[in-house]
Amino acid sequence: MTMTVHVDVVSAEESIFSGLAEFVVLPGEAGELGILPGHMPLMTRIKPGAVRLKVPQQDQEELIFVAGGILEVQPGLVTVLADTAIRGKDLDEAKALDAKRKAEEAMSDKSAEMDYARAQAELAEAVAQLAAIQKLRRR
Repeated sequence: MTMTVHVDVVSAEESIFSGLAEFVVLPGEAGELGILPGHMPLMTRIKPGAVRLKVPQQDQEELIFVAGGILEVQPGLVTVLADTAIRGKDLDEAKALDAKRKAEEAMSDKSAEMDYARAQAELAEAVAQLAAIQKLRRR
């Protein structure tokens, strides 16, 4: 029998995933984190990027894009509290490319109303979304 851990991925808008997983991989603040059943308790911030879940009896990993948030690992439970979460199949490449272009323009326009830090954050989110889309395509 395969060991599993219960995983909840939620955003402010909705619950994106709730179920068992053999492992979870996500972008932690200090680098990519891999969580297996029995992982020690942990709480950390996460960066924009892809959360990968290996669901039992499913060949393909579930992919969920998150735009930052908090990860909490407890015995038998992994909770991802995302600022924004989008199912991999719902990612829109054209929208992400447009957001990337707008953020780059805002960063280069010194007279813009948008502050530089916000433009950087939006650029990082758009680039992370595009990377998640590329991961989906490689499958």
